[in-house]
Amino acid sequence: MRAEPGGGPGARRGLAIAVVGAGIAGLAVATLLDRAGHRVTVFERFDASRPVGSGLMLQPIGLAALDRLGLRAEMERRGARIDRLHGKTDRGITIFDLGYADLDPALYAVAVHRAALHGVLWQAFAAGTARLETGFAVAGLDDGHAAGALSLIDEAGRSAGPFALVVDASGAQSKLRVRLSAQRPQPYSYGAVWTTAPDIGIAPGRLDQRYVAARTMLGYLPVGTVDGTGAPLAALFWSLKPKDHMAWRDGFARWQAETQALWPALAPLIAALEGPDRFTLASYQHFTADRFHGGRLVLIGDAAHATSPQLGQGANQGLLDAVALADALDSTPDLQAALDRFERIRRRQIRFYQAASALMTPFFQSDSKTFALVRDMTFNRLKSIPYLRREMVRMLAGLKTGPLTHGSPAAIADPFGRPRLKVLS
Repeated sequence: MRAEPGGGPGARRGLAIAVVGAGIAGLAVATLLDRAGHRVTVFERFDASRPVGSGLMLQPIGLAALDRLGLRAEMERRGARIDRLHGKTDRGITIFDLGYADLDPALYAVAVHRAALHGVLWQAFAAGTARLETGFAVAGLDDGHAAGALSLIDEAGRSAGPFALVVDASGAQSKLRVRLSAQRPQPYSYGAVWTTAPDIGIAPGRLDQRYVAARTMLGYLPVGTVDGTGAPLAALFWSLKPKDHMAWRDGFARWQAETQALWPALAPLIAALEGPDRFTLASYQHFTADRFHGGRLVLIGDAAHATSPQLGQGANQGLLDAVALADALDSTPDLQAALDRFERIRRRQIRFYQAASALMTPFFQSDSKTFALVRDMTFNRLKSIPYLRREMVRMLAGLKTGPLTHGSPAAIADPFGRPRLKVLS
């Protein structure tokens, strides 16, 4: 299926556009811009585009963005529907027990393997006319062209371009962001190790977690299948300081015993794990670029804003960036006006979720006994207040647009109020 965009005032201008990075945000924006008639080339540092990570949750806003791409149905077929989020401590204290239906019976999330999402986006990209250049590790830009056009320079000194617009979707390690922002990424002390295993059915329809103070978090998330066939999978994750990774690997047998004691229902799965090599270490950092665009360079996804995964917003916000940028470019033939519109539309929600993620993280990933105590005493009690319960679900679903404002999934994923995309089968 292809989704055909409606023709706005800026449609079919045929700009030469470079997209740096073939991750989730990069493939999404490249597909949308290609469908809008632009001449798109994606530059990927690796020899083949590949996903990094294990499971993630497509919140209602992320599903709405995929709807704009015509890809929601396929992702729902591959993934696992999630209706609730549940977490409790080793002492049996409930921290979270929230359902999307507490806000709206029509709301839910879909948990997917990152490779499944990347695969669906890749198929949509490959069905178009955009080009992919692999093995091109972008290191800088050459702006010595007429009308401000930019060329890409890779680590080997090769040049590509010029381009009327460069979209940096290269992630948190972006080499181009320095042109727009002096903000340096601040690493979180805690990260996590992830693996994928057969779904043993202990948490149907929910993300489930166990906590010991704020220093330990063990999570289980059903993620469906990678390609829509075969037995369903689940993502297993364990909070860990990156500096302790080697010690964790060396003490893997002790870790197995510890986690089985913490969560006995997981014992068969954990006992069957062959060793630490099946796990991937994820490190997290926090920053928001001072500007998302300048001249003919624009940042999207983790290149523009990265944070911890406490609110599960990373991929979702990247998809929203892709849709908003494509819509902004389609709304006017004035490139700078379009980029201004994109930043204005996205900045407010991103600012809120960056702040909320930074606020929430120490309650779940830190050495602070105080944060853990406050969490244990208050979090579940707050949901007994109807207004706060609804606000909690809105925040998890990605529906907050500011401290006191919110929107629907469809409205947030369609900020210009454009006609629905027609999906052709």
